Amino acid sequence: MNIIIKSTNIDLNPKIKDYIDKKIGGLEKYFNKIIEARVEIGIITKHHQAGRIYRAEANLKVPGNLIRVEKTVEKDIFKAIDKVKDHLARLLKKYKDKKILTK
Repeated sequence: MNIIIKSTNIDLNPKIKDYIDKKIGGLEKYFNKIIEARVEIGIITKHHQAGRIYRAEANLKVPGNLIRVEKTVEKDIFKAIDKVKDHLARLLKKYKDKKILTK
């Protein structure tokens, strides 16, 4: 699977990149026919009163469909990535079950 990462208002350091590769790449165990994954991470605003608010978004291209998830979390970019991964895992399981039932 090809993973494309885009960052907005945040530096994409090797630690974050490796974390995304590990988490999003691990989704193949739920559905091994993922064609491409596009992940965008960023800070919503730089001057928010509550501090930095991080967001993560992922688009998975699978045969015949596009699965999209976006999460906004305060304080921790890694929590946002984890929430996106967990939601994608649930959606991929549903998608796989639906594909099996329609065959």
